[in-house]
Amino acid sequence: MSNRPNAPPAHSLGQKTFALDGREVDLLHYIHSRPDIKQLRGSPQKVVSAIDEYHTKFNPLINVGSVKGAFVTNLIAERKPSVMIELGGYVGYSAILFGDAIRANGGKRFLSIEKNPEAAAVANQLVDLAGLRDTVRVLVGASDEVLRELVGDRKEIAQVEMIFIDHWQKLYQPDLWLLEELDVLVPGKSVLLADNVIMPGAPEYLEWVQATTRQKRELVKKLDVGSLTPNPNLVYETSVSEFDTDFGKDGIAVTRVVGKESV
Repeated sequence: MSNRPNAPPAHSLGQKTFALDGREVDLLHYIHSRPDIKQLRGSPQKVVSAIDEYHTKFNPLINVGSVKGAFVTNLIAERKPSVMIELGGYVGYSAILFGDAIRANGGKRFLSIEKNPEAAAVANQLVDLAGLRDTVRVLVGASDEVLRELVGDRKEIAQVEMIFIDHWQKLYQPDLWLLEELDVLVPGKSVLLADNVIMPGAPEYLEWVQATTRQKRELVKKLDVGSLTPNPNLVYETSVSEFDTDFGKDGIAVTRVVGKESV
């Protein structure tokens, strides 16, 4: 079992809650009550558009959104990963959008890890509606537990080609350290995409991926890494792309694993 604290029960900006308050199930009812439900079946683009419409007209949803979503799908088209992992799937918007892009670019699987079982159930329903059941799999559980199971127990993942990190920002850094420990980040192949690095922000994660290997070795001496074994010798190149979203200015950090220093 994971020994890390539970993530907050809801996502909020200021005092206003934007998730896990019933709107996720309401979204499912809204989509299945639409008069064009038959046209939505088997169409990822139409399902995503329906989610966007609910977000605009009824209740805001903490999805990646169309602007940042297009940025990521362009990277998928450029890199053409065979398998992509997502930490934090919520209602399946990104799983549908990115899973469709994976399939369109010759990829095989999109694995979405979501801790909240209710959100994961909604995501599963919408993924099925979009016709992506053969490509997208929603896995319920804490990110560290599921990652260890995929890499260690079942050995489904030998290397991480592309990962979209979009769960609780406090877990960005420890989950990156876990990936380093599991030795699945490959120089020249692995790309990490971290959402929400401006709002609400992920300063600890950015400090690590923007640091030199020497700086990371010093950080390991000062930081509480718990039972994890970070690898400060991996060389990263990181850039942050900024976007105007419905909630304000935000950014995605793109980190490419470019090398590995020997000590």
